[in-house]
Amino acid sequence: MHELEPYYHWRDDYIASEDERSPFFGTIYNEFEFDKKVYNFLLHPQWDHFGSLTLYLKVLYVDYDRGYTIIEFIGEWNDAIYNDIMILKRELIDLMIDEGINKFILVGENVLNFHASDDSYYEEWFQDVEDGWIVGLNFREHVIKEFQDNQIDYYINFGEYLNNFPWRTLKPKQLFHHIEEHIQRRLN
Repeated sequence: MHELEPYYHWRDDYIASEDERSPFFGTIYNEFEFDKKVYNFLLHPQWDHFGSLTLYLKVLYVDYDRGYTIIEFIGEWNDAIYNDIMILKRELIDLMIDEGINKFILVGENVLNFHASDDSYYEEWFQDVEDGWIVGLNFREHVIKEFQDNQIDYYINFGEYLNNFPWRTLKPKQLFHHIEEHIQRRLN
């Protein structure tokens, strides 16, 4: 897992540690020490710690004018034991919502497992975005099933179109355009 880097081809467009409005502003990464891990597996130093013991992320892109963000995750999403959704909601999502973000693209291909608890923080997040949305992109099939079995897919949009989306072939604005178009078609 230490070789799995967050997606870096958009660094010419956005770097969270250089964004004064980002919770990760000023973060300095040590490229020579592996200081993050999920259980006994070391992670690449570029992943950001937001408070969870088993889940890390990277804010890949934020467009404050259009109100969206793209966030990549790695690890185990564990609401049952570590209440990851509460930590994510309070330490990142609430701050982004305060900055006008109401559309969230969550890239989950490196989320290995999901363990649910209740859905109250997902419901709160869903209510907080009002006219926005939350999309799960490229999550693993068994992870999506756990979200669905716990009715969390009511708050986060999953689907066949979103499950195998070639997002790395696009620039952030193109990705947002495709996702927004898809969500609008689903709503209509």
